[in-house]
Amino acid sequence: MTVLLVPYHLDERLPDDEFPVAADRIVAKDLHGGDFWSRVAGLYDLVGDAVATAKRPTTVVTADCTVALGVVTGLQRLGLEPSVMWFDAHGDLHTPASSASGYPGGMVLRMLLGEGDGTVAETTGLTPIPPERVVLVDARDLDAPEAEYLSHSAVERVPVEAATAPDGPVYLHIDLDVLDADLVPGLRYPVTPGPTPDQIRDAAQRILATGRVAAMTIACTWRPGEGAPAAAKKLVDELLAAARGIAEGADR
Repeated sequence: MTVLLVPYHLDERLPDDEFPVAADRIVAKDLHGGDFWSRVAGLYDLVGDAVATAKRPTTVVTADCTVALGVVTGLQRLGLEPSVMWFDAHGDLHTPASSASGYPGGMVLRMLLGEGDGTVAETTGLTPIPPERVVLVDARDLDAPEAEYLSHSAVERVPVEAATAPDGPVYLHIDLDVLDADLVPGLRYPVTPGPTPDQIRDAAQRILATGRVAAMTIACTWRPGEGAPAAAKKLVDELLAAARGIAEGADR
């Protein structure tokens, strides 16, 4: 197994010690000029290369969800057509036209589906994931345009206890704001109520146990400078241990 650290929140480089992980490799580059997506497209191209050349399964630790564009790029460069299991309290299904805030992290799943800004896809070669291969887990804080999109989309939306892996290779994305914010102080975008760390751990372990998870992302979406919340740090440790255990079992 390979652990990659991409120490960014959007285009802000964060200190490596903000992340409770010992990484095998840090993926970083200077980001200059242009609009947001133009600045990060080159970084996500590097993430794609790192994922494509890493010993699988690959776990990517970062501070927001947009890095997923690079991770899926890397899996596609390996010739894989992964399903996406997206654990998040939010839908991340906005487009530039529907988003009131313009926050890039709120658009990334829609971009994986082939809609929204095309800059990253043009740079990396990322191709759309079919909606029937996307499972949105425990998204409970949806804006009206996201709910409307889901009402006619083939994207499946399930509670955490019903999360099961689709057939074929899987990309497992876990934004730690999926957790009940009362249990994890310091999240950037807190939502309560929600699942406990044990519920997320158990669901992730079920999915990892299939042996079909090609990559996992853990988005450490707490406010910087406050240190990792204890419950979140413990969950990160447990997720890494579960992924490592599956990888070691496959090597035997």
